[in-house]
Order: sequence, then structure tokens, then C-alpha cells
Amino acid sequence: MAQAPDNSLITEIMTLKNAPLEAIKAKYAALYGQDSPSSSNKIFLWRKIAYRLQELEYGGLPDDTKNRINELIERYDPVNNKTLRPKTVMERNSNNGRDRRLPIPGAIIRKEYKDQLIEVKVLENGFEYQGKSYKTLSAVATAVTGDHLNGYTFFKP
Repeated sequence: MAQAPDNSLITEIMTLKNAPLEAIKAKYAALYGQDSPSSSNKIFLWRKIAYRLQELEYGGLPDDTKNRINELIERYDPVNNKTLRPKTVMERNSNNGRDRRLPIPGAIIRKEYKDQLIEVKVLENGFEYQGKSYKTLSAVATAVTGDHLNGYTFFKP
């Protein structure tokens, strides 16, 4: 069973939350061994620091847990999975031939277009829009606008 955080750690974390950005950057640099963090987002840095302080005090996640989390992200999380995808945008997933830029099957792509909400369901082999199946996202974009458009650019999933 995990032990409860002590008051001094909580106090340190909460004090840092209200500290100026430069102090937060300095603490981040000290904890992560960097000259300066690449981000200037105060809340992001504070959360990373809070996690790291707790990790140092109570220990981090076991490697098998971290590996399982990454497996689940890669398999089920279309938003975070984008960060794990290769840099080559057009590279296809060798397992199923799907464009890795697109969300997983079952996800809904939403776009506001001419004051109307467009909802497209991602299928295993295509897309569904207004009860009709389409092979490509570009075909859906054409159906919506009446013009031939790049579906990925139009929807920006």
C-alpha cells in the first residue's frame, strides 16, 4: 500500500505552484538535470515538478507498468498515440495498412462547417457520414462541401 505524502512535500509543491516562472524553471532544471526547460507553460512545469518530487520521495512506477501504459496508449488512445507515431507522416502501420495520422476505428471526427456540426465515424476500412460509408476522408470532405478537398486537411483529426 502506498504511503500518504507528508505535509512538507505537499507544502513544497503548493508553494512552488505560486512561485514566479523563473523559480519554477530553475527547480525543473535542477530536478531533471537540464539547463532550462523547453516549455514556458507554468502549470505544465509545476505538474512535472510535483510528479518528480513524489517520484523521488516514494518511488516511480515499475517498468512493467510503464510498458503496459505505453501499450494501451498505442492501441487505444488516438490523441496521445500521435506522439508515439513515426515522424514520416505518410508511413503506414504495417499491421493493418491504416494511415497512422487518423484516429482509431470507432472514434468520431467532429468539425464545425458553415454553422453545422459534421460528425464522421472512423471505421476499420473507411468512414461513415450520415449513414453512408466512404472509402476515404477526402470522399467525405467532398460530400460535405461539394468540392474536391484533401480530407485530412479539411478535418484535421
